Amino acid sequence: MKNFLDKKKRIDLDTIKQEDLLKLRICDLPIQIEGTWLQDCIQQLYKELDGKGINFKPECYLADEWLTPENEPVIGIPFYLAHPELTRLEKKMMLEAEGDTKDGCMKLLRHETGHVLSYAYRLHKKRKWRKIFGSPSQEYGDTYKVRPYSKSYVRHLEGYYAQFHPDEDFVETCAVWLTPGSEWQKHYAGWKALKKLQYVDYLIEGIKDKAPLVSKGRKLWHYRKLKITLKNFYRRKQLLRAEDFPDFHDDNLMKIFSLFDETIKGLPTANELLWKNRRRILNDIAFWTGEKKYVINDLLKDIVKRSRELKLVAKDNEQIILMSLTAYITTLIMNYLYTGWYRGDKKKRKK
Repeated sequence: MKNFLDKKKRIDLDTIKQEDLLKLRICDLPIQIEGTWLQDCIQQLYKELDGKGINFKPECYLADEWLTPENEPVIGIPFYLAHPELTRLEKKMMLEAEGDTKDGCMKLLRHETGHVLSYAYRLHKKRKWRKIFGSPSQEYGDTYKVRPYSKSYVRHLEGYYAQFHPDEDFVETCAVWLTPGSEWQKHYAGWKALKKLQYVDYLIEGIKDKAPLVSKGRKLWHYRKLKITLKNFYRRKQLLRAEDFPDFHDDNLMKIFSLFDETIKGLPTANELLWKNRRRILNDIAFWTGEKKYVINDLLKDIVKRSRELKLVAKDNEQIILMSLTAYITTLIMNYLYTGWYRGDKKKRKK
């Protein structure tokens, strides 16, 4: 044990070179919550729970991502938030670091607290809970259909996450209810979601000042158990989230279009051709796939933007290019319809 601690002490995250940092196993990182800004966020969460009359304060630990293990009333916080250098690495490798601001961190902590309260007090076992939110035993799918204008769900995290699953519906509703100054009674007046908020208010009233039925939980995916190196960790994470990166479309776009060449003059740019025909592409794909136009349009905008960045030009016959492009986008949309991802081969892990 002493050698293990001495090894950690020899690792200085403030001065280590990035190439050496990537060689480290996550479990060997000299990190902790105590003494960091995360501790302040957790203390604020505890104050918010106190303000609502909730005695239970969930234990937090460093994990591989934001999560609350199923039926375990504990909160996992991503290890990369425990040190600025690790946060910088996360942003470099993944383009963002989820929860790296005080506001973002608190939003996610309140979300996870919803799971914790459900598990600690077995709220999801109640018959009325199931009537209002649905069955918690419903399988977590690989995708979910978003209804952006629906007033049946609260809006807390991005991506209309409340619509994903009955558990997430309750958790997001609970997070809005818990947020100081949210004025949910006023903000959600006239919404069907207001009944859900009122039910959460009623539920919490019933557990105020009461000890939880389950107070301890297993800290699954704890960073100390992660023997993978940071390099391999990010290699896997990038593969899983490939479509979130700007170069996701590059290989296929290069098969349809050509790189700009100074020796070839007068060719239309790929983004010009795409934009000129966007309505036709949009209508055709929406007709044959049945997908909402706003989903297809968002994807099309990404492709137009990336074509511009790569300086691609339309060298072949316009109709052939449009046929190839429509087939490519249709394939992505069909993958999205059946898996929730454009790659068509990814799985979600429940948070």
